[in-house]
Amino acid sequence: MAVKKVKESKIKKQEEKNVPKDKYFYAVGKRKTAIAQVRLYLENKEIKGIFVNKKEVGRYFPIVRLRDTAITPLVATNNQDKFGVVVKISGGGISSQAEAMRLAIARALVKFDETLKKQLRVLGYMTRDARVVERKKPGLKKARRAPQWAKR
Repeated sequence: MAVKKVKESKIKKQEEKNVPKDKYFYAVGKRKTAIAQVRLYLENKEIKGIFVNKKEVGRYFPIVRLRDTAITPLVATNNQDKFGVVVKISGGGISSQAEAMRLAIARALVKFDETLKKQLRVLGYMTRDARVVERKKPGLKKARRAPQWAKR
């Protein structure tokens, strides 16, 4: 009996260590070779706004179209002022990074509120775009482009 109580108290202490002080919703989004890891902080006084790789979203995505693409799930669900968003992005180009961020934010919002899933799915934000660049084959110039054939 005493052994079970000791084990239960150790387990509770370990769980308390693993739980962060600030509650957040975490998700990962991918597009081509870009990977975005998103944390949505709810009611955090230190984190206001959207930060991508420790920069404000406006500085990281200077092109308005890409910035809008990245934050559309928040805008579509009217949650842009409710969360502090911290994103870590690596790999890919700037366009695929924006789309990876969009997928990650949509997934994190669904973890926050399951009822948003249908709305985000209809808008196409919950679907992973699996298209990647085809590899180059030996003997060809590119993936499918063969060298020009000469008769003589």
